[in-house]
Amino acid sequence: MSRAFVKENEDQVPELPERPQSPHPNFVTPRGLALLKQQLVELEDAKHRHATEQSLLDKDALQVAERDLRYVQERLTRAIPVDYAQQPKDRVDFGAIVETEDENGAKRKFEIVGEDEADPNVGKLSWVSPLALALKDAKTGDTVIWKRPAGDLELEILSIRYPTE
Repeated sequence: MSRAFVKENEDQVPELPERPQSPHPNFVTPRGLALLKQQLVELEDAKHRHATEQSLLDKDALQVAERDLRYVQERLTRAIPVDYAQQPKDRVDFGAIVETEDENGAKRKFEIVGEDEADPNVGKLSWVSPLALALKDAKTGDTVIWKRPAGDLELEILSIRYPTE
């Protein structure tokens, strides 16, 4: 039978693809873990709110909330909290707050965080970003090369510290 003669279910919403998980371990800072837990609560609230509505738009929103909820639940399941006290104090590693000066004299501060917490606009770098990988294991006084699309830039490590939670 041709599909042209089959009545489509008007209430049927096409299924959304799952949000892909990162292939990397999910290292998290204490703040990053708290943010994931907060996001889980917000998504559970959104799911409950949308589940009580009956319109097609709310079914779309419910499907998005359910998908995002599954994503965050998996991120939490895979979370590996990092203890700052166990990090090397004399070199850059996960959780470090690094102050640098480039070859032009511009000073910057970066914090190496988990993928979910990363926000380059405020200096929070994912631990798997090219810059974080370039900084990894560097010590105060070392120079690293930041490979950027705009051209390589030399950064001198001025200081390294870890939050006191």
